[in-house]
Amino acid sequence: MIGLAAVDSPYWPAMRSMTGYGRGECAREGYKATVELSSVNRKQSEIQVNLPRELEVLEAQARDVLNRAISRGKVTARIVLHHATGEAPARVSLNARLARAYARELARLARDLKLPGPVTLDLVARAPGVLQADADFPDAEDFWPAVKTALEAALAMLLRTREREGRHLERDLAGRVRAMRKAVARVQKRAPEVQERYRQQLLERIRNAGLAAPAPDDERLLKEIVYFADRSDISEELTRLQSHFQQFDDCLKSSEPVGRMLDFLAQEMNREINTIGSKASDAAISREVVALKAEVEKFREQAMNVE
Repeated sequence: MIGLAAVDSPYWPAMRSMTGYGRGECAREGYKATVELSSVNRKQSEIQVNLPRELEVLEAQARDVLNRAISRGKVTARIVLHHATGEAPARVSLNARLARAYARELARLARDLKLPGPVTLDLVARAPGVLQADADFPDAEDFWPAVKTALEAALAMLLRTREREGRHLERDLAGRVRAMRKAVARVQKRAPEVQERYRQQLLERIRNAGLAAPAPDDERLLKEIVYFADRSDISEELTRLQSHFQQFDDCLKSSEPVGRMLDFLAQEMNREINTIGSKASDAAISREVVALKAEVEKFREQAMNVE
């Protein structure tokens, strides 16, 4: 069982899934509170608390407990209160004053109408308002300790399931980043060769056209090569990708929820990879871009499951 101190602990696993289930119970003073929690993916935090009518005033307190432990995802809480015996308590009140008035008036009516037989207890008890089911329910606040204990037990179970799934997500995402790092390293190695290869291809086209090959320091040739180099330079994109990978490493060490940051990183990595693809004038780099796009899409899909 978990208390508020445990829920408010500064420790936060690097990654939690947004899906999970938890259940808790607490019996106290003749009543038993049962709480069931379930959570699914949502971009923002959304908490829905279902309470019996007589406990609706406890919704704000229940939400407060959940909000301190959940930062992302839709959490549905179902809280039920029943009598410890499994039956609702039966409470009946007697309006003795009204019963005496009924008996007196019925006896008078019997005399006036010269009707035989006495006015019986059964007859008086059946009169409207003599016996009433007690509609008064104990103060809802009296049940909060039991509801809170059951809620915290369910929350502890929910968090354990989310953390367990989060560890699987963390391993998968780390594998995606390793694969992207290797692809980026291959692109970085290949990129400096592209400019020289373009120069050789340009000279080859000139020769094939039957034109005289320009001198190595020919201004027109140098301008064309410089223009190509500027147009196809991907050094900034590669540097930013490395920065995003480092930010992912920082997420693994974070004591805060990282789901929104992972969503942002997936978006930014995809932007840089698309730019590299549009600038690439090399088949080998284009193949790496295709592989990078596939990995970042899988990364994005998995990041959507992280709290």
